[in-house]
Amino acid sequence: MNDQILEWIGYIASMIVLVSLLMSSIKKLRWINLIGALLFGAYGFMIGSIPTGIMNVGIVIIDVYYLAKIYLSKDYFKLQPITKDSEYLTTFLKFYQEDINKFIELDNIYISGSDVRLYVLRNMTPAGLFSGNKLDDETLVVELDYAVPQYRDFKIGSFVFQENKDYFLGLGYKRFVTFSDEESHIKYLKKMGFVEQKVNDKTGYVKEI
Repeated sequence: MNDQILEWIGYIASMIVLVSLLMSSIKKLRWINLIGALLFGAYGFMIGSIPTGIMNVGIVIIDVYYLAKIYLSKDYFKLQPITKDSEYLTTFLKFYQEDINKFIELDNIYISGSDVRLYVLRNMTPAGLFSGNKLDDETLVVELDYAVPQYRDFKIGSFVFQENKDYFLGLGYKRFVTFSDEESHIKYLKKMGFVEQKVNDKTGYVKEI
């Protein structure tokens, strides 16, 4: 193979491995790192660098092992109501404020006074925060639906919106509504089954429970 092409394969493989280390999601990190290691391993064997090839084969095996654990393991989820005077809530919001502000201005919502306030526990670790206010007797406005970066893999959203219908029905709600103009958030909402609709003359996203 042309030496220049081989050199570019090496550069691309290195870049993919570097990008993988920037991922906050463990699943994304493993998948991207796996692709980088496959390419780097092939590059190592093609240039005759056996140690480089063998090392990356090892990385591929490790990535496959941990990805298998991620996909095969059964996570435990639980919705945990938040008391109004929760000191942990204040600490949680302060710690994740910068990340939350990428999706919604935290100063614009009053979570401790919300009608529905929940931690989403994943394997007994607080992995998400849900906050909503009553729009009418049957509609809950989702003010905040946040997953901490390392658990941002759609499982939390699926658990809240798809697996816990009875919880919200028990509170008297029959639909969720939320408002957003952030592209990645809208993409997430549609994946969760929200549909774009006019709500009180505003463009919102609605999901029937």
